[in-house]
Amino acid sequence: MHRSAIAAASLFALAAASHAQPPAKLLQVKIGTASPLSGTGAHQGKDIENGARMAIDELNAKGIVLGGRKVQWVLQPEDDAADPKTGAAVAQKLVDAKVAAVVGHLNSGTTVPASKIYSNAGIPQISPAATTPLYTNQGFKTAFRVVANDNLVGRTLATYAIGTLKAKKIAVIDDRTAFGQGLADEFVKGVKKAGPAATVVSRQFTNDKATDFNAILTQIRARDPDVIFYGGMDAVAGPMLKQMKALGLRAKLVSGDGVCSEKMPLLAGDALVDDKVFCVVAGGVDAAQEAGLNAFNQRYQQRFKLPVQTYAPYAYDAVMVFAQAMAAANSSDPAKYLPALAAVKHEGVTGSIAFDPKGDLKNAALTLYTYRKGKKTKLQVLR
Repeated sequence: MHRSAIAAASLFALAAASHAQPPAKLLQVKIGTASPLSGTGAHQGKDIENGARMAIDELNAKGIVLGGRKVQWVLQPEDDAADPKTGAAVAQKLVDAKVAAVVGHLNSGTTVPASKIYSNAGIPQISPAATTPLYTNQGFKTAFRVVANDNLVGRTLATYAIGTLKAKKIAVIDDRTAFGQGLADEFVKGVKKAGPAATVVSRQFTNDKATDFNAILTQIRARDPDVIFYGGMDAVAGPMLKQMKALGLRAKLVSGDGVCSEKMPLLAGDALVDDKVFCVVAGGVDAAQEAGLNAFNQRYQQRFKLPVQTYAPYAYDAVMVFAQAMAAANSSDPAKYLPALAAVKHEGVTGSIAFDPKGDLKNAALTLYTYRKGKKTKLQVLR
């Protein structure tokens, strides 16, 4: 058994053993998920729901007891449509449903406004995907994430583009969302810190619903960049790659985890040639932890007949972290288990999870990928 599974099993067994008397009626513990389940990002949002559902089913199979009552874990998934206003409405719906915890949101633009609503209600939230520093800089004691933030992602991608890809001229495009623009801004800061070795020769903007990029790509082509950085999601990056090919742009595309999905080959078609795209996922496991992540990916594939896109293992770990904190506090009451959550140390399928005082992941890792022969290919884990 993988050591994270052993740790979780022993912790939950201890919680159950301390209340060995026959339990009273079931204690229902609702965990909410919030992500885009419709629109162009639905494949990523469903990935989060599916990962959380796997954790919920495993917890129910364990027969966990809290406060002398056997727990019935219930998942309440909600569609935030990757829209800030809808995200806020979804957050209030989950609060009104008296969920004990929330896994979400995916997009930074929905996560930030929703986080205030959860904070006001005292409901802990773990995002499996949102990377904007603003999320954990607001001072909310209920806000946590299990991925690296944009400061680290942007800096790391800039260093890689200049140091490894040897880029001297770099163009930057973002989709004007909180995630895309924030990540692009951090990337530009990283380029500037690198000194005179590389220069941002063009800064362009699109939006997260766009399909035609010829105007901005034509302007960029005149600058003949070595690398184009894109801040945004795969649904836009795929068509953009096709138009880059049509215009004869030879630059490599560098991006964050919104682009780093299993669906990218389908979205980009034959424009996704080997070593054309380099992207990072804001998390990662070292060699000793790979077996646990690989086993999760296999279970996921068997269960849903789909490959993991990006965020499912992070959503799975978020649920398990909540459960461990509740077991440590012997309560699903947010006010009672929140201190245990802040102090948690969990060995998950995505690696070791512990939070700093802001709610950011300690010692966060990044995993660098490219695409070869139409497959997402892992290059290295960076810290």
